[in-house]
Amino acid sequence: MPAAPAKKTSDKGLSAAFVRTVKVPGKYHDGGGLGLYLRVTESGARSWVQRITIRGRRSEIGLGSPPVVTLAEARERALENSRVARSGGDPLQMKRATHAVPTFEEAARKVHALHAPSWRNNKHAAQFISTLETYAFPRVGRLKVGEVTTGDVLAILTPIWFEKPETARRVKQRIGTVLKWAIAQGWRQDNPAESISQALPKHDRSKSHRKALPHQEVAACLAKVRASEAWIATKLALEFLVLTAARSGEVRGARWEEIEFSGGAGDPGASLVAAWVLPAGRMKMKKAHRVPLSRRAMEVLRDAEALKDGSGLIFPSLSGKPLSDMTLSKLVKQLGFDADVHGFRTSFRTWAQERTSFPREVAEAALAHKVGDAVEQAYARSDLFEKRRLMMEAWANYLQLGEGKVLEFWGQR
Repeated sequence: MPAAPAKKTSDKGLSAAFVRTVKVPGKYHDGGGLGLYLRVTESGARSWVQRITIRGRRSEIGLGSPPVVTLAEARERALENSRVARSGGDPLQMKRATHAVPTFEEAARKVHALHAPSWRNNKHAAQFISTLETYAFPRVGRLKVGEVTTGDVLAILTPIWFEKPETARRVKQRIGTVLKWAIAQGWRQDNPAESISQALPKHDRSKSHRKALPHQEVAACLAKVRASEAWIATKLALEFLVLTAARSGEVRGARWEEIEFSGGAGDPGASLVAAWVLPAGRMKMKKAHRVPLSRRAMEVLRDAEALKDGSGLIFPSLSGKPLSDMTLSKLVKQLGFDADVHGFRTSFRTWAQERTSFPREVAEAALAHKVGDAVEQAYARSDLFEKRRLMMEAWANYLQLGEGKVLEFWGQR
């Protein structure tokens, strides 16, 4: 059956009241030369349609439905389409391109999936999307990724900028990652997460540093750790962490196959020369790192042999999984020391600076930090292992025997 012709209402076109009340099925022409009409179906559904010539071909474009799209808005859209068509453009193609642009939430989940192979662990992967679900999606999740503005990002971050500074920083970074992907796709030209930096107040970095014990108090802390009733793996892991100046995750995930002894792999009693070799995948800087083991560190490993449970972990929890970072932190706090586990790296670094003559680059290498610019790093091929071995032995002696004995050790080296 041929479509019914559009019904003309008046020379002035449609009225808002007519659009709101019309129920008789048909097509109602608006007039004005834009080809706009209101379609009313048998079910009573209404929609805006524009008949338009695009590059010599007659076409129809849907413009939405009342009351979401008002008569005035439908006329504006029809007028813009006519302007585009007259200039040789294709408003239909533009509409399809607009619909192809994902929402911010869709884009974020796409980026999350694309980055999946690069996540260091499942926890980091989950945090990326969960923080956006909590803080960003309620505000911009349904917006097209190209429509997110600086004002939107500011509204997301402002409530948590001082209350949860680290979370806010990560949310800002993750929003920026999504918008960078959108730029690469051609869906936007700018990144509000980057341009907003000047609009946000500065954080007081002096209050955000990890709490660290003065190096003079670390030995007393370790003595209390050894005397505590904590699980043996927790005590050994914490002491090993201090002795090696390593990060918590590196120690908690330490495996027996990472230990190398000159007298035979996996044998803590084989030799006084040993190393803990961490693969690049377990390091923050994604570069393999050798840690020289002091005599006391090897004693800790000998004690840890009793914990072998088939998991391969040196310091397994009771369930055979890696210890949690909270477990180590909780023990330090329970023993009365106001310090973060990560802060023991600071204690070590301060000791090296104040109590030894080891060069700065040796101490930084012990912490697996990069030193110098790209050119200097390119020429610095040595990992300073032998110098670091002397340093870590001196650190272990300082912790066990006290400063006076350490000075005696220095005279004998």
